[in-house]
Amino acid sequence: MITVEEAIKYVENNSQPVRKTVKILLKNALGYVLAEDVISPIDMPPFRQSAMDGYAVRVHDSKFYHVTGELQAGDGQDFTLQKGEAVRIFTGAPVPNDANSVVIQEKTTIKGQELQVHEEVAIQSNIRPKGEQIQKGEMALRKGISLTPAAIGFLTTLGIMDASVYQKPAIGIIATGNELAEAGSQLEYGQIYESNSLMLRTALVSSGYTDNEIFKVPDDFNSTRNLLEEVLKNKDVVIITGGISVGDYDFVGKALQELQVSQLFYKVKQKPGKPLFFGKKDETYVFALPGNPAAALSCFYIYVQRCLRRFEGRLNCEPFTVDAISLSEYSSKGDRAQFLKADYQYGKVKILEGQSSSMLHTFAVSNALLYLPADKNKVEMGDIVQLILTT
Repeated sequence: MITVEEAIKYVENNSQPVRKTVKILLKNALGYVLAEDVISPIDMPPFRQSAMDGYAVRVHDSKFYHVTGELQAGDGQDFTLQKGEAVRIFTGAPVPNDANSVVIQEKTTIKGQELQVHEEVAIQSNIRPKGEQIQKGEMALRKGISLTPAAIGFLTTLGIMDASVYQKPAIGIIATGNELAEAGSQLEYGQIYESNSLMLRTALVSSGYTDNEIFKVPDDFNSTRNLLEEVLKNKDVVIITGGISVGDYDFVGKALQELQVSQLFYKVKQKPGKPLFFGKKDETYVFALPGNPAAALSCFYIYVQRCLRRFEGRLNCEPFTVDAISLSEYSSKGDRAQFLKADYQYGKVKILEGQSSSMLHTFAVSNALLYLPADKNKVEMGDIVQLILTT
């Protein structure tokens, strides 16, 4: 059994960026990761641009200027200004080449064509220089950057319509268990409704991984082996829930071994989620998660997301973590690291009741996992603790 830190290192060191890339329109590229550096094809802004509504002036010794015209955003005309002349100008409009300052309208008085400026004019004030944001030939975004709404907006301002991105993984989700029934059906005695597959699918979709497929299999060795063999051939990542422990009817481990899935680790010194398997078959990554729902989802946030982010070439694969002040006291026995469901608000965190690995209700009202290392089994009020944010 390995530590949490060792397990994370195994995932990071053995998850390699995908080599498959695809050209995609920016309008469809949200959440994808750039596979190539993007070089700016233009200066931005492509001309000297007014930063304010006001008057573009050619500065002289007097506070009075003669207004000779008007420029709106999008105007293509140019004005030749002599000293003491000005043009009415609006934010985003091109500043005439002869103008050397823009005076904001609140600091002026206009009567007919005569403009009076009420304070000393600073040279180059309120003018965005050509190429101020980025110059032609400079790197706009580097390989490995995730295409957020801001990144897509930035590339679009440069006239770019598409980008080369890493292909996202195709993911198979396998739920195991004879006791599992479909939601909406009549429960028989001894059955429970199966929730892990939909829970994990929605966790994937919320993280930007939409190419996923759910499979279900009873606790039968041949059925488990045959399904795994097929899914391993067609998916980049396989996530299995249940059947990975060592009970008489837990067949996942045996099936993985027979299919020659290389085991990178099995069992982590943590709570919840001790019976966790991570392995690889050729280029396909395999996670066998515990069947208990809260344990499965905890392992997803801690380990599976790291692998998926590495697969799609992200520069940063870490989950989003923050430090917070604990509003709760907590103590436990044992020597395993713990991930506690918690509610984080404005720099403070409350540890929630109901930490059982089989219970999802607490997870449903939490927004963070509080990490309690193996060498610490107590939290006092006022302690600084580390959180993994889950929403």
